[in-house]
Formats: sequence, structure tokens, C-alpha cells
Amino acid sequence: MFLKAIISGVALAALTTGAMGADVTLRLAHFAAETHPGHIAALQFAKNVDERTNGSVTIELFPANQLGSPPEQLEQTILGAVDMNLPTHGGLDKYERAFGTVMTPFAFSSYENAHEILDGPFTDWTAPLLEAQGLVMLSHWEYGFRNITNSQRPINSPDDVKGLKLRTPPELQIVAAMEGLGASTTQIAFPELPNALNQSVVDGQENPIGVIYHYKLNEFQEHLALTRHVYNSMIHVVNKDVWDGLTEEQQTILREESANAAKTMREAVQKQEAEELAGLKERGMKITEPDLAPFAALMEPARKRVAEYSGADNMEKFLGFLK
Repeated sequence: MFLKAIISGVALAALTTGAMGADVTLRLAHFAAETHPGHIAALQFAKNVDERTNGSVTIELFPANQLGSPPEQLEQTILGAVDMNLPTHGGLDKYERAFGTVMTPFAFSSYENAHEILDGPFTDWTAPLLEAQGLVMLSHWEYGFRNITNSQRPINSPDDVKGLKLRTPPELQIVAAMEGLGASTTQIAFPELPNALNQSVVDGQENPIGVIYHYKLNEFQEHLALTRHVYNSMIHVVNKDVWDGLTEEQQTILREESANAAKTMREAVQKQEAEELAGLKERGMKITEPDLAPFAALMEPARKRVAEYSGADNMEKFLGFLK
């Protein structure tokens, strides 16, 4: 409580200065590597905000988990020690379960389908819920569809996943999807993943193409299957007290430039995926594109687990957006 009081006091002092029209510096922390489109978009956001506010708002960037793990960064943002963050839905659902519905296995048919729903009815529904947790949602950025890599065999059907020991993040949705395909799962912190793959602690893992490419997971994994089993995006959020301390003009500029950064990242992720897949092939990775219908057909138990976690009413509402 004492630490929270100190943090809140510092945040409020900064906000008072911001409300008076003085210059303000906002710290934006995120988990993406400096070469990843997420950080490129963050650089654009910072540059454009600085230019459009004539330097009255400066965005200080802390990429690649410099200020702690993703859960720690998000907690610091809620408390006000960090001003802005780019968590995934899996991070936010620890505070508001409605966000857990987005990662329902095989929910979206394409990037366009995901963007239309997330930018529209999903944001209308969840933005007020997030403000109750002390966060203002600016926009949905991107992360991508997740795919399976492993060192044992090519994956052409669900049967090829059975028996594999796969590392997953702690999100129940991903665990449920992999276990629904017959894999066993274990949770390993991402910084420890390359070593775990190298030492064969696990057979494989799952992540978006950009993560597999930028972190050179091909050095430990021979096979990549484009399963696209779960969709993820980074969500640009700002501490509500910090937000309320900005002028209306500053808020407008931040919202607009966050949306522009989201557009940039989305375009970059999709463009780079094709280039990265070609690069992974050049590095010797063997890539399969299985028919996804048999995979999706096995997801009913996983969807029930997600509904139990996210709330049956929340799941019903989310599934209504997909129709």
C-alpha cells in the first residue's frame, strides 16, 4: 500500500504539471524486440506525437522487456509507475476476463476479420470495462496468428501434434488449444525458451511468425506448421490518471497517432510474414500448410475451457460478433 501511495503521488504530481500545459514525458514499455514491427510502430508513434504537440508531449520508449516482464510492465502501468504499455489480450484478461475471449482457438478467419471485430464492437464493449481497471484503451495494434514449431516431425494433421511436448505461455487459451490437439504443455518464460529448445527440454513451441524469425528459433527447430490456431494483438493502453491529466488536444493527438501506429504495424506484420517465411526457408526450416478444418474440429473442449475462464456470458457476446 505504501509503494502504491508513493507511485500514485508521483503520477498525480506529474499530471498536475501536464494539466497546466507544461511539457510532459510519457514512458511507453513493451515486450517487442527492437527489430520487430511493434517497436517500429512505437518509434513512429513517439516521433509523430512529438512533432504534432510541438514537443509538449515526449514519448520515452522501453522495448524488449527493459522494465520487467510483460505482466510486471502492465501492473506498473495500472499503478502509474509506467505511463503506457502494449500488453496482449492474454495479459489484460487477468484484470478483465472479457479480453480472454479474443484468444478463442480458430475464432478469426483472417487478419481483416479480426481487425473489423476488434476495432468495432469489441472495443465498444471492452473499453469501458478496462477503464474500471485504471486503463484507457487507445487502439489495437498487431501481433499475429500463432503457429507451431517443433524439432521432431512435420505437422500435416492433428495426429502429428499428438505426443509433442510444447512450450506455451501461461494463457489458458493457448494451453487448451495445444492440449486439445493432443500435445502436452509446459510453461517456460520466453527469455529461457531458446535454451530450453536447445537442450530439448521441450520438443517445440508456438508463436507468431515474426517472433520465430526475429528470435531465430529456427536454430533449434526444424519444422514450422502454419496452424494459425490463436490470434493475438498488442493493445495500446495508458494509465487513466495520466490520461485524465492531459489536455483534450493532447488526448486527440495521442489517439490519432496510436491508430496510425496500429495501421503501420498491421501492414508491416502482414508484409513481413511473407518475407520472414521465405527467410526461414532459406535458413533451412521445413514449412507445412495443413488443412486447418480438422484442427478446428477438435476445439470444442478448448472453447469450453475458454468460456469457463472468460465467463459464459462474455463468450456468448464475443461469439455473437463472429456471426
